[in-house]
Amino acid sequence: MRSDEGQTAQRLRVVILGGGTAGWMVASGLSRLLPAGEYDLTLVESEEIGTVGVGEATLPHIKQFNDRLGIDEAEFMRATGATIKLGIEFVGWNQPDDRYIHPFGAFGEPWAGVDFQHHWARARLAGIDAGSLQDYSFAVALCRAGGFDHPVTDAGSIRSSYSYAYHFDAGLYAEFLRGWAVARGVKRVEGRIIDVTRDGESGHVTRLTLAAGNGIDGDFFIDCSGFRSLLVGGAMQVPWCDWSHWLPCDRALAVPSGRVEPLTPYTRATARKAGWTWRIPLQHRTGNGYVFSSRWCGEDEARDTLLGALDGPVLGEPRLLRFAAGRRARAWEGNCLAVGLSSGFLEPLESTSIFLIQAALFDLAGLMPRAGGGIDPRLAAEFNRLFEIHYDRVRDFLVLHYRANSRQGQPLWDHVRTMALPDSLLHKLALFREGAAAPDYKLGLFSRDSWLSVFEGQGVMPEGYARLADRLPLPDLQARLSALRGRIRDGLTAMPAHADFIARHCMAPDHAGSRGNAA
Repeated sequence: MRSDEGQTAQRLRVVILGGGTAGWMVASGLSRLLPAGEYDLTLVESEEIGTVGVGEATLPHIKQFNDRLGIDEAEFMRATGATIKLGIEFVGWNQPDDRYIHPFGAFGEPWAGVDFQHHWARARLAGIDAGSLQDYSFAVALCRAGGFDHPVTDAGSIRSSYSYAYHFDAGLYAEFLRGWAVARGVKRVEGRIIDVTRDGESGHVTRLTLAAGNGIDGDFFIDCSGFRSLLVGGAMQVPWCDWSHWLPCDRALAVPSGRVEPLTPYTRATARKAGWTWRIPLQHRTGNGYVFSSRWCGEDEARDTLLGALDGPVLGEPRLLRFAAGRRARAWEGNCLAVGLSSGFLEPLESTSIFLIQAALFDLAGLMPRAGGGIDPRLAAEFNRLFEIHYDRVRDFLVLHYRANSRQGQPLWDHVRTMALPDSLLHKLALFREGAAAPDYKLGLFSRDSWLSVFEGQGVMPEGYARLADRLPLPDLQARLSALRGRIRDGLTAMPAHADFIARHCMAPDHAGSRGNAA
């Protein structure tokens, strides 16, 4: 055996089934994060099989992913028609005309070692006109002003108190990553899978057979086959945990429309009779969709609702997606690991699809098996523990949006307002109502400020606060609240408009084409 053959034999053969956003994020991430020379990465995808295309609206974690890969921001934004996202505006989620913003930034700042919401709650309960929590977020103010510039690095500046994500064309992003990954050694194989071979003793997958007759052998398989879940759900028969009793929406219609001004730096989610519609502004078009429950709305009615909500000319026919909320009982089974839609689905209300792909990728990179060492079941057990945390915490946050509504007389909203809740969410609600305590995870989504935005935005108000806040004299508290509002107003001075930032920093050369429809 030649020496180079011996080296190849020591590599772990990793096969990624499926392209799209999930497949190419995994391929790109592993090619960057794993030690060079120890892994062979092969991605199998078929042009015959379309991708769902979810993920046009993202969370700030996507910037961390791109930065880890060393991707130039302006180049990526030009290639994908991207714009900036500073948060999500929720319209009508409590009462029909209410609106609030879930910002990517802090509400206030801690004083005397106590989180800001406790001081705000104390002021309210003491009869001080403290306004809304929304008044103490620079990211909220920036959304309302339609502005954007990169945050400053001076931690003492109010203009350092926010982060940002992107709106982009998911199909173009997958193409961008495919070029990036292939240029760095990932092997792409075109083909449709017709058979999966498993070892008779271990039950591990050993080969994928393509329609052309050739096979792809591997040691470790990553299932990015979407809702079909060919490996983890199919060959490995891992059961599905159905969450539709908590998240009853099971359909989505998506359609692009023409770009309109102003180019807002946020996503919009508007509550409707049987669900909610999204609006996502890109450079070259606007992405729109209606997530609804087929129990309370037919597809024709949903189509009419969606098209009637557009604020620009329609650019295509609405595309229907059927789904059920939930996740696999385990994402890693044997030598197969599911990522993306093959592992679970949560509606795109808080733009979590790409984050969940990214979280799985980074967790896997830290637990990746080595060549020749077999698959230690403890690695799989730890990955699955983290997988459950990520999905379960996102689930609770999404369910909160539905539960905390006052839309009386509409069957869907009456149902979700009175349904039984997960114990974990009941606990969070009780802690906030009793003493203004909000979750502050070190692992998983969402941050304290995210929970605060939905609690207050949808009328869940605290009846108490941490007693430590009482150490600050009330006159001092009132003065600090006023000063903070002033700093936020001053921080908006000379902030460029979002559209001007895009034109200066990352304008795509051609806005004529578009791909993908979903949020």
